[in-house]
This record gives sequence, structure tokens and C-alpha cells, in this order.
Amino acid sequence: MNGKIITLSQHLALSGTDKGLARLIESFAGIALDAQHHFPKYLRGTLGDKNKYGEAVAELDEWVNGYLCDNLVKTGLVRKIYSEELREPLIANQTAPFIVTLDPLDGSSNIVSNNSFGSIVGVYREDLPQPGRKLVAALYKLYGPVNTLVYTTGKGAHEFVKHYDSAGNAKFLLLGENLKLPEPGEVFGLGGDPVDWYPEFLKFAKDLFRMERMKARYSGAFVADFSQVLHRGGLFAYPSSKTNPKGKLRLVYEAQPMAMIIEQVGGATWSGKGSLLDVEEKDVDARVPLYMGNKTLIAKLKKAVEK
Repeated sequence: MNGKIITLSQHLALSGTDKGLARLIESFAGIALDAQHHFPKYLRGTLGDKNKYGEAVAELDEWVNGYLCDNLVKTGLVRKIYSEELREPLIANQTAPFIVTLDPLDGSSNIVSNNSFGSIVGVYREDLPQPGRKLVAALYKLYGPVNTLVYTTGKGAHEFVKHYDSAGNAKFLLLGENLKLPEPGEVFGLGGDPVDWYPEFLKFAKDLFRMERMKARYSGAFVADFSQVLHRGGLFAYPSSKTNPKGKLRLVYEAQPMAMIIEQVGGATWSGKGSLLDVEEKDVDARVPLYMGNKTLIAKLKKAVEK
């Protein structure tokens, strides 16, 4: 915005974002920032129990989920929270305007190796189940070498970076407005076991090396790999496979919020049938094959696997 230093709060106001929604986005940014200060205290491994998917729960997973949920409820703006780490949705203020979906700690397998991970948030006005087209906002926080936040309310996607002012107060300052996927795509990240992929997708993956001359980048954290594609162009996929025909990533908590962002920056998404934002599932814990990135690459993918 004309080279001026713009804070997250100012950007939300200048973009005409609904005041309640703006306050929720800004609140999450602050809550997640506060949570990060406590991370070193919760890096001691797993708790010994499993979540609703039968996966081992990292101590940091459980703590972050509790911290984010508790503080989002305190905003008074949240009617209900659906989280990957909750067996049942958390009912908060029944007169509040927003429904929140939460992947509190995406990429928690990276904790032990001190690699990047993040948080993914979706915001709806109506209770789930809803298709992703009903999202009124989507955002993610990347806890990387620097702390960044990307958000969209359907008017482009915008990135902010944590910055300390002269008094030592942390603020989020605008880093990039109305982001666009670079063309041509440069990097790709593919999840799962290549031995388990269907032959058509395996051939397409090889062609990303041979024909597209792209670089492989896969960290084990969806947020981190997505951020690579966002800034360098390319493709991220966690495909349907022989063992997991419905994919691995969750539609509501992971796929649809990130799909909203990637489509806002000029990219495309695919579920194997259509846009990830058009997928409708009654089960909020449903998984979905996930493909997203530059439109040209998604078009080539469809042609390759639909033969």
C-alpha cells in the first residue's frame, strides 16, 4: 500500500473486513504468537496416548490445541470450534458469529527435529458440515525461521511478518499484498509412499523432474510445503493411493482453508473430481486426496491421471 508500513490491524480495516471477523483474525495472530513463546517447554515427546485417528499425540500438540481453543473462546466471537485434536467440537458462545476449524499444530512430526510447523484456521458463519465455498476466512501461521501469517477473506491473500518495534512490542507488518503464484512453477512436494501411488500419478511425478525440470521440496509439514509453493510456484499433493484411496489429509481442517488461499492467489485445486472447495462431506473428520498449485500443473495432472 504505497510503500507505507501497514500493520495487520490497519490492513484489515483498510480492506473493509467485517469488524468482528477482523477482530477474530487479529486475535488469532496474537494468540498464536503468545503460544510460540511457550513452545520450548513442551518439546519432550509424546504423551503416551492417541488421538481420535489412532495417532500418537505429541505433548506440544495437546498443549497448543488447548491454548488456542481457550483463548479463541475468550474473544467472545466463536460459537463452536472443530479441531483435529478434539474428539467432539467445543461449544463456546452460542450467540457468537463464527464457527472455527483448527489444525492447531500442522507438521508436529517435525517437532523433534526442530523443523518448521504451523497452524491452519478456517472460519465459517454457519455450522458444519459446509463446503469450502462457505468459508469467510482462511489463514495459516508458519513457525519457521521467522514468524509469518497469511490470511484471506476472499479479497486476495496477504502475508504478514512478526516484527518488534523499538519498545520491544511484537506486531505483524505487511510483507506482501495480493500474492500471486509465480509462473512457471519451480518446486513440488508430494506426500505418501511412491511405491503405494497409482501408476498414472507416479509417472506424472517423474515427469515433474524430467519434463518440467522442477525441484522436489517436501518437509513433512503441509504449512511449510504450501508456503514454498506459494512463494516459488509449483505443486503440492498428498494423492490418493492404493492403501489410502481417500488420501491422508483432512478436508475440513487442512485441505479447504489452504484451498481457499491457493485459489485466491491464482492457483487451482483438485480433489480427483473437482475443486477442493466444492467437496461436501457430512463427516468433519473426512480425508480427501489433495492436489493444489499452478493452474497449468493441475491441468497437466488431470490429463495424466484421467487417461
